[in-house]
Amino acid sequence: MPAHRNTIKDHTAEANLFARRAVIGLLVVFTMIGMVLSNLYYLQITKFDDYQTRSNGNRIKILPVAPNRGLIYDRNGIILAENRPVFSLQVIPEESDDLDQTLIGLQQLLSIDDDDIEDFHKDRKRIRRFKPVTLLNRLNQEQVAIFSASQHKFPGVSVEARLGRYYPFKSALTHVLGYVAKIDKKDLQKLTEAGFEANYAATYDIGKRGIEKYHEELLHGDVGYQEVEVNNKGRIIRVLNFSPPTPGQDIVLNIDVELQLEAEKQFAGQRGTVVAMDPKDGGILALYSSPSYDPNLFVHGISSKNYKKLLTSSRPLFNRATQGQYPPASTVKPLLALVGLEEGVITPESRLYDNGKYKLKNVKRIWRDHNLWGHGWVDVTKSIEVSCDIFFYDMAYKLGIDKISDGMYQFGFGDYTGIDLHEEADGFMPSRGLVRAKFNRAWYHGDTINLGIGQSYWTVTPVQQVQALGTLINKGKRIIPQVIRGKMVDNQTVTESIKERRPLEIHNEHNWDVVLDAMYGTVNRKGSARKAFVGAHYISAGKTGTAQLVTIAQDEKYDASKLSKENHDNAMYVGYAPYDKPQIAITIVLENAGHGGAQAAPIARKIMDNFFKDQTFPEHQVIESLGPDGMPIYTKEEEQ
Repeated sequence: MPAHRNTIKDHTAEANLFARRAVIGLLVVFTMIGMVLSNLYYLQITKFDDYQTRSNGNRIKILPVAPNRGLIYDRNGIILAENRPVFSLQVIPEESDDLDQTLIGLQQLLSIDDDDIEDFHKDRKRIRRFKPVTLLNRLNQEQVAIFSASQHKFPGVSVEARLGRYYPFKSALTHVLGYVAKIDKKDLQKLTEAGFEANYAATYDIGKRGIEKYHEELLHGDVGYQEVEVNNKGRIIRVLNFSPPTPGQDIVLNIDVELQLEAEKQFAGQRGTVVAMDPKDGGILALYSSPSYDPNLFVHGISSKNYKKLLTSSRPLFNRATQGQYPPASTVKPLLALVGLEEGVITPESRLYDNGKYKLKNVKRIWRDHNLWGHGWVDVTKSIEVSCDIFFYDMAYKLGIDKISDGMYQFGFGDYTGIDLHEEADGFMPSRGLVRAKFNRAWYHGDTINLGIGQSYWTVTPVQQVQALGTLINKGKRIIPQVIRGKMVDNQTVTESIKERRPLEIHNEHNWDVVLDAMYGTVNRKGSARKAFVGAHYISAGKTGTAQLVTIAQDEKYDASKLSKENHDNAMYVGYAPYDKPQIAITIVLENAGHGGAQAAPIARKIMDNFFKDQTFPEHQVIESLGPDGMPIYTKEEEQ
């Protein structure tokens, strides 16, 4: 067997192999180092700004800060809507040792309802554990004191203060101011669609009705921001920068709160409304709807118990001044008379004998006057003064539906007034086409005759009535009613410009004087409102109205005692004062109250008395009539 021979090592080859492997290893190492350095360069230099921003995003948070809502004043500088501190009980679940026991203890200490506890648990599920959750809103001073004395027993629980809306005059101004309440999903959707969502990032409330809603953009203000540093759990460590919010704009209304309170007083226990306006500029001096309610109930969330109390047949949530639609009754006779004069259907000298009945040829139906025996011979002036129905039945028949509809539409009936309140109805000014479209029936002569006394399908809103009255007073100048007077800047009111529509033009300017003189006679001669204004120290003019709500058979006499209360007549009145230089125009509606002269006119008198209580006027000489040149003719007694 051959012997084993050892292989001779080649040191040179091994050295070369080692060298090659070392070079390859070093190349791999340097390549890796190069890649690391290249990546560091990319991260630290090339992408420095991007990653620094991301880092700061984890460390620095931008938190929105809600602006203070603008205040609302009346025309005399009295505050109508303000911001007051509101105390709320807040719980941070993470800091509570035993949340369930904490809630039980708080419930016993502060008499918290089960509904509030349930709402707390719902909110808690949507909020991170280290964030505060509101347990109880609107703590009173007693509750704050009781909790403060025992706060050491409840870790993670604190009383926090913020500004909340408060309405000091409560129900007196509800239908003017409206109210603010918690932003809901519907509000959020509208804000998003309008592009305002970011501006409401920290806002709790939003205007829901009235001026609060209509002028929300003015009142809200602009959101502010604070830049804060947070730790890895999201807790705030310190504030780095603060950009304060811009407060909402303070606004001034045309409302006279003293007049508004007088209206509330006069309507106590009655359903109806009053709208008072300055005819010179369209400023709404008073707007009250009865019954009303306290808007403060809605600010922090109304309870179901309180809300159910408002859902009554008297409808306190309903704004009768702008949404109530009533037959205008005889209050529109002066306006109809103007159309009749303009169309030549009547003249100032036209006379008609009123025997209490009106009948068309070959028609069996008889239309009756409110005065069973009639008023005898009447002209347009007397027919307005004593509210003669027969004269206006005849005039309406001669005018026809088309001319009546066109004429009344020029006074604003059947259309929105443009008042700065969203809650407004447009009423219904009938025409052939509208009645066909809405009721699927033809128009008859009897319908036209009923229009002559403001009945049939015709409905108006009280704010439409006062606007039409303003157009009559201003002899065709059509001013849009406005609640807002202007903005408060450096403790001075910057007044809004008067808003107008195309004026109503007539052929004979003397016709304005004829109609206005008849309204003067309604109050100052032997008209239907004379008793209500006896002894007034100012000269006023007006027109009463009694709106019938049910049809009475021809052979029957109206007897309120046989009807349910909701079917009694509405009492109405429109008027203005002083007669020569009007400062106030007013409309009154009393639901199911009876006659306008007996019930509505006296309320107008008391409100006007309040308005003029600090003014004096020269002694009054009664104008017997207007001469052919439009100059007044006084009574012989007064001339002597």
